[in-house]
Amino acid sequence: MSDTAYALEIAGLDKNFDRPVVRDLHLRVKAGEFYALLGPNGAGKTTILRIVAGLLQPEAGSIAVYGIDTREDPLRAKSIIAWVSDEPMVYDRLTPFEYLEFVAGLWQIEPRHAQAHATELIDWLGLGPHAHERCGGFSKGMLQKVALAGALVHDPKLIILDEPLTGLDAGSARQVKQVLLEKVRTGVTVIMTTHILEVAERMAERIGVINHGRLIAEGTLGELRARIGHESTLEEIFLDLVAQNEMDVDPAVDAAA
Repeated sequence: MSDTAYALEIAGLDKNFDRPVVRDLHLRVKAGEFYALLGPNGAGKTTILRIVAGLLQPEAGSIAVYGIDTREDPLRAKSIIAWVSDEPMVYDRLTPFEYLEFVAGLWQIEPRHAQAHATELIDWLGLGPHAHERCGGFSKGMLQKVALAGALVHDPKLIILDEPLTGLDAGSARQVKQVLLEKVRTGVTVIMTTHILEVAERMAERIGVINHGRLIAEGTLGELRARIGHESTLEEIFLDLVAQNEMDVDPAVDAAA
């Protein structure tokens, strides 16, 4: 399989803060797949995604996005990545349309194309009635949709989302999920963390489970069920895998790592 058959390749990734957070992580995500990254609180999921997005620097390891080394050519790598955090970062004084025009300007997108694409994204995410209202009065769900639209304005090939559905009402969550699935159908790769395991079970083609900064299991839902050895929901599989990993970890070694 060629390098560009993978949207993301991580090898030997390490990241420390006051303690090791990511440890010798190896991970590959295929181009055009929906990949869910699961793990308990503090497992390292957000740190991994922030490193991939170029917001943090690791102590060791390599990352390639569609074959582009993120250390050797960070600007080129970032040009095909979209990052959406769990806390929407949108300028309160701008309207959704103005915000998308602003983001498009940062990407140096031709103004006429940027306006047309902004209108398309706003309509796609159900923001049309609020396109010219200031974002300062929006709910979290509305802000999350504006942030997602801003992340998509430059047509990224890899979309990275950290808990994108947290705090969204059912209608907003459904719209966001539909947009993400439509993007995958067009060949875009989506990597998402979520604590809503039913969402990962329904949407993800493959699932990775992180604990203590390491990938402890990976595969399709069927492959993870086979590893557990019985028919289970993703929630049951996840809890079993994490519990087994906790039993396998030597506390003395883990504390000293």
